[in-house]
Amino acid sequence: MAAIVTTDLSKSYKQLGKATVHSLSGLNMEVGENEIFGFLGRNGAGKTTAIKLLTGLIRASRGGAEIFGKDSRLPDARAHIGYLPEHPYFYEYLTPRESLEFYAELRGVEKSRRKSEWLRISEMLDLDEFADRRIRGFSKGMRQRVGLAVSLIGDPPLLILDEPMSGLDPHGRRMVRELMLRLRSEGKTVFFSSHILSDVEEISDRVAILVSGKLAASGRIEDLSGDGEKAIELCCTGLKGEALNALAARGMKGTADEEGRIRFLVPDVDQSAGLITEIQQQGGILLSMVPVLESLEDFFTKLEQRDPSSGRKETKSAAKETESHE
Repeated sequence: MAAIVTTDLSKSYKQLGKATVHSLSGLNMEVGENEIFGFLGRNGAGKTTAIKLLTGLIRASRGGAEIFGKDSRLPDARAHIGYLPEHPYFYEYLTPRESLEFYAELRGVEKSRRKSEWLRISEMLDLDEFADRRIRGFSKGMRQRVGLAVSLIGDPPLLILDEPMSGLDPHGRRMVRELMLRLRSEGKTVFFSSHILSDVEEISDRVAILVSGKLAASGRIEDLSGDGEKAIELCCTGLKGEALNALAARGMKGTADEEGRIRFLVPDVDQSAGLITEIQQQGGILLSMVPVLESLEDFFTKLEQRDPSSGRKETKSAAKETESHE
């Protein structure tokens, strides 16, 4: 059974005297159990709108979604979800320990189990060091940890995290990545939105990309970004100054690394054979020839460029998405 299935999921906002804003249009998507699924798109693409529809915070204009086979609008379906909003809010005068006690009660966790829940979650997120400090003085990273802790209460099988790495330093981002990998190893499904493509590429099993409120692509990263070789990198040794100058004069400029090896980036794969011949004629020795494949960022940028309306629509969509979030 899939963890998430959406069918023609759509959300529009009607404005008096203005054109209707289509924040999300016809989203058809499936997220399998026990996978990390990255949900990508620029600001205003409709990511937060889709997440709010999945969690029942807003109603769809058309279509619907299922959580583990149940209508996402039903409380029984939402009971399977641990949710982290993009901007988590807490009672400033409470401590992390008190906050988890409060949210555990709202979640329906029995009082006899709340202490063990705190011990389990605080160990995962290293909360003990500031367990009894007031949240009002916390940094963005510390608040994010508390927000993640709240989403883990009750050990839900599905985590929906909206921009969990936004505003975090490299250490904080690494902590979140490691947490996601740990959750997957425990059999959980992690669905998270992000615009930090390097993080998504590192840990996601599959991704979906939204452009202007529409699903532009979905699948495994290697299938999406591996359409072909972007370039060829040649690494060689034995080339002297005159030889390098001769190659540079032909438009074949190389760069030296710390160990004195020369690397050439050939944008056209068909040109690599000719460059190899030139290198050998100049007395060089070829050490390696490595294809440079299209990255997720390259693929994402290509999708954006195919849609000339994405930049024009972003402002309205982002404003409406922010308004609904608050």
